[in-house]
Amino acid sequence: MAGVESDPEVLLSVVDDYVFVPGPWQAAPEGPPEHGVPTSFYAAVQLRCTARVVDGPAEKAEILNRQVAHFQPEGGSARAAVGEAPYGRMLSGIRALCLDVIDVRAKFKYAIHKPAEVRERIAAGLAERGGPGDAAALAHHLCRREA
Repeated sequence: MAGVESDPEVLLSVVDDYVFVPGPWQAAPEGPPEHGVPTSFYAAVQLRCTARVVDGPAEKAEILNRQVAHFQPEGGSARAAVGEAPYGRMLSGIRALCLDVIDVRAKFKYAIHKPAEVRERIAAGLAERGGPGDAAALAHHLCRREA
């Protein structure tokens, strides 16, 4: 946090829906499968931000309550309030950052430039493999294909 306090400009980078695409799936329609070049599909975003360290207990309680409401919308958890159980005593151990976004850079790599036959082969491979991230990458691949 000392670094953020001395220079509040930060970069937040997120990569998701990452999958490996084997070379044969990417092979040109007229070429042998072994000539396909392996690659990766992914969605990546970089946010250039100005960060503000949050140390006030009331503001930290508000942030915590918003996070719990987002990630646990069905409820079932007490609200954080300064000096109140169960979370009030824990607020001193929490630090938060508020980020004001200055610039956004994003890249979505899903083979939209490939011929239709290759895109269909990739889609079939992702659907059949069904590994971690394959369903999300397939959804992005299909969405971008039709764009």
